[in-house]
Amino acid sequence: MAEKRDYYEVLGVQKSATKDEIKDVYRKLAMQFHPDRNKSPEAEEKFKEISEAYAVLSDDQKRQTYDQLGHQGFDQRYTSEDIFRGADFDSVFRGMGGGVEDIFRIFFGGGGMGGMGGQDFERVNRGQDLAYELQITLEEAAQGVQKEVEIPRTEKCDVCGGSGASPGTSARTCPQCNGAGRIRQTRKSGFATFVQVIPCPTCKGKGVIIDAPCKRCRGSGLIRQRRKITVNIPMGIDEGYQLRLRGEGESVANGGEAGDLYVIVHVAPHREFAREGDDLHYVLIVSFPQAALGAEVTVPTIEGPTIFRIPPGTQIGHVFRIRGKGMPRFRGYGKGDLLVQIGVTIPEKLTNQQRALLEQFARESNEDIQSKSRKFHL
Repeated sequence: MAEKRDYYEVLGVQKSATKDEIKDVYRKLAMQFHPDRNKSPEAEEKFKEISEAYAVLSDDQKRQTYDQLGHQGFDQRYTSEDIFRGADFDSVFRGMGGGVEDIFRIFFGGGGMGGMGGQDFERVNRGQDLAYELQITLEEAAQGVQKEVEIPRTEKCDVCGGSGASPGTSARTCPQCNGAGRIRQTRKSGFATFVQVIPCPTCKGKGVIIDAPCKRCRGSGLIRQRRKITVNIPMGIDEGYQLRLRGEGESVANGGEAGDLYVIVHVAPHREFAREGDDLHYVLIVSFPQAALGAEVTVPTIEGPTIFRIPPGTQIGHVFRIRGKGMPRFRGYGKGDLLVQIGVTIPEKLTNQQRALLEQFARESNEDIQSKSRKFHL
């Protein structure tokens, strides 16, 4: 058996490190090497090593014993259960989707560990979350809309109600585990006593035995089918936003909680508007006389066309802001703005009268132009 490394070395901290510093380092290492996140072969062993080090160094009494006696004296005083008893793993894993039950599952091969105040720790029986990508138009994003989506998922059997037993019958409690679905196995290794919690081999972890299985679900209590679900899209939603529908994911047997459905919203590109946050951008093409003399023009908005006044002398590229004509603020108040950028169209062909007028304008403006009688060479 390989010699244990120094706990301070395992975590990469100094012996003078505070409890908060130790917790911060462990949290980062746990996220890196947690077997549910890191599938490399050595991740689980690394996770066990850093978790054991944290369990000792985060506890004042255990840390004092370890500092005085080292591994040899420490292991003579503490069993494996003692090492992890009272360690504050829950606060470390809060927000990471786990907790103290992760440690017990990985170390002891089951959902709990004996000798912990008579309490069993086990992972919550919960169904898988699902994801669905939904595309909507910019107009739908602006107005809000209801969409019906169809997803394949696992649901409780509609014949047996999820019990797995044929109608008119019921499941009976497993005599080996008394309905717990698991049994304890105790083994000793040197000075350590390990309590392993494993699924009951008689009922295969269900806690019950079904003598007359439901024919529709074959005793599983679950069926696979497609389900139509209505999704409410709020006004102002932006590209890539995820809507969470609680309980609309995969179901699980034995009365467990269903997972959630995450609807990922994609807003299709618009033919006229470009979106930037709550604002919309639009390029308005006008003629040279309109830009020079000013004009009233019709400008499209997400709500419909509106009249807009272009002042005389408007330059190419100038941006006007029409307030309140953008997107509704998502889960807020008010609306963004419509930003109108001016572009000028140049006619490719001119009538003789149009050319004469432009040439006269150029002469009066003292501008050098290409005469009609001369050819323009590139």
